[in-house]
Amino acid sequence: MHSIIISTLAEYQTEFWVPVGEALEASGHAVTFVSCDTRSTRMLEAAELDVIEGTVSARASALGAADPVSVCNAHGITDPASLIAHERIAFAQRSTATCLRKLAGALVIGDAAIERARDKGQPVLVQELGGFASVLGLHHAALHAGIDSIMIEPSFFKGRMLFVANSLRAPKIAAQGRVDMPAELTAYIENALASGTVVIPDKDRHHYLGPVSKLLKPHNIRRFVEKSRDKHLYGAEQEFGAIGLQLRNHLTMLAGSIRMRGHYTDFRDLGRFLYFPLHVPGDIALTLRSPEYCDQLALLDYLCRVAPVDLTIAIKEHPAMIGAVPSEALIALKKEHDRFAIIRPDANNYDVLRAAECVVTINSKSGAEAGLLGKQPIVLGDAFYRGAPFAKAIDHVTQLGPAIAQQVSAPRPALCADETDGFFAALWERSFPGELYAPSKSNIAAFTASVEAALDRQECDNEKVRLSA
Repeated sequence: MHSIIISTLAEYQTEFWVPVGEALEASGHAVTFVSCDTRSTRMLEAAELDVIEGTVSARASALGAADPVSVCNAHGITDPASLIAHERIAFAQRSTATCLRKLAGALVIGDAAIERARDKGQPVLVQELGGFASVLGLHHAALHAGIDSIMIEPSFFKGRMLFVANSLRAPKIAAQGRVDMPAELTAYIENALASGTVVIPDKDRHHYLGPVSKLLKPHNIRRFVEKSRDKHLYGAEQEFGAIGLQLRNHLTMLAGSIRMRGHYTDFRDLGRFLYFPLHVPGDIALTLRSPEYCDQLALLDYLCRVAPVDLTIAIKEHPAMIGAVPSEALIALKKEHDRFAIIRPDANNYDVLRAAECVVTINSKSGAEAGLLGKQPIVLGDAFYRGAPFAKAIDHVTQLGPAIAQQVSAPRPALCADETDGFFAALWERSFPGELYAPSKSNIAAFTASVEAALDRQECDNEKVRLSA
């Protein structure tokens, strides 16, 4: 049995983790929580689950007068700049010192959690993949202590997830060559292609509301009032406690979405076009896995200057963050480049991919969707499909122009369907059933079983490494 350390950053997460923790303990595992949210700490204590407080003030107290950079160095982090990039962007935090203190404090809290977990067995860290200092501090504390750090992220397939051990990079999927596709996978892919359904994890579904709906949804209004009350009246700490910033961001997105009206183009009127699906600004897919491409506007300007002149450069805002990319900048690009087009964000992604002459992505799931359709996406960043048989990976942005020109000018050999099927079969086999933060009893049971199966698989992998050494 395992001694599992789990982090939780917010109340909605803890509402899910409490029954999961209880189920894991009922199965004989030991569980230690690190809570970065005051209300979450109280919920875990009320459920009689072991919890260490990891709020910002708790981390500051644990760090004391120690030098944050020295603490990072002691944990094997020679340059922590990349580990605080997401924190800076997500919270509009200008102070490097503040971010470093939060990261170093999380390292110290992580050390304490590992020592407590050791008293119950061989510790292992399990948490949702994230770019916040709290998550990354625990991750690096685990690596420094020589224990497994397991990150959970949604799979390409709805209702399934990936467990990535001891790495923040995208999982590497090795295609299996010619395989017999599982019937469940075949049915899934056929349904996705027929319906054009885009994978939206339950935990992210609320992000896909329009800007007006996000502001006026009763649940969001209630949570805004509750969080404001807890923070300002009761002094509760919240990992996501920048309430004013969140409100400003939503108002900015609303204003941006209004400003964009009249600047959209129907993709069916574009003729030959290159499609670049915009990524969520500030998402870990960029800040953590492909930080060199955080400035998507600069990349778009470059695309407009190097792509073949008979191609329109078409983008589509991510449906979860309409208005998040500065509308003034997008409109300015449209004015500067007459072949730059903005597709309506409600256009079906599969339909756009089918119509596109060429697809360029950083690491968007749209690249894998393009592969399902027999397309060859050009991949710039750290994506789970970067090594897929259907993908064209390039190592530097200067290779982008020639790669596009070659793809649209020369007849491409037909992609091997067996190899593509083998890749998706390997991805399916690598994933596990269940979703983070979906509170149904059936999902909690499936999720708990998948955590146990993933930890057992990791234990077997570790044993293979030891035997081969």
